[in-house]
Amino acid sequence: MEPIEVNAGRWYLRALRSDGRVDDRTALAAGGIVDPDYVARRHTEWAAETHFSWAVCEPTTGELLAEVGLTPGSDGTAQLSGWARPGHAGALDDARATIRRFAEQALGYSVCD
Repeated sequence: MEPIEVNAGRWYLRALRSDGRVDDRTALAAGGIVDPDYVARRHTEWAAETHFSWAVCEPTTGELLAEVGLTPGSDGTAQLSGWARPGHAGALDDARATIRRFAEQALGYSVCD
């Protein structure tokens, strides 16, 4: 599956990026994630449909504030996860609620925390 962008009200959810236009690696490092292959791994997981992740971004700047993830199970369930940079727990909470609805209504999963 290709990454799906989602509007979460005050936040914009998109795939993690590290390219000529947007590089999330600095924001990921601020969140404690320093693995240089992290963004590439997340894209591979989308393609394999083993884990879907979204960068939770401030819509005017595109700055990554948090990441929310959804890991499908083999039984129609999916596990919701996420983390936020310091001071941005509200963005994560909003994004988790949005992805829960998306997963249940659009993808047909029963979501667990």
